[in-house]
Amino acid sequence: MRSQSGAVDGAYSFASRFEDGRGSKPEELIAAAHAGCFAMALSLMLGKAGHEIERIDAQAAVIIRQVDGEPTITEVQLDVTARSKDIEEDEFRRIAEEAKVGCPVSRTLAGAEIKLGARLAG
Repeated sequence: MRSQSGAVDGAYSFASRFEDGRGSKPEELIAAAHAGCFAMALSLMLGKAGHEIERIDAQAAVIIRQVDGEPTITEVQLDVTARSKDIEEDEFRRIAEEAKVGCPVSRTLAGAEIKLGARLAG
């Protein structure tokens, strides 16, 4: 599979998705897109709130379960750690929750439960 920009270019097969074959799978790409979109939304929102952020590290894991006999994305676990000297933990978590709900990929995955772990690095 290859993205239009050429930034993503890799192997994909039945074995890579459902067995132990080499290559990627759509769920992996969805997780990467979600983490990137969320990090951008969080950065924008923190900046608009007047906070200077040194670093944001976001990761996502997509969970697939059988629903009515069909494989379905039922959950995404987003985890983010950020470094900033001018924001309190409670405000950071509040803004992170708003970013989780508002990012376009989160809205696309609205049928799945999206869990968030957010913390500031010391």
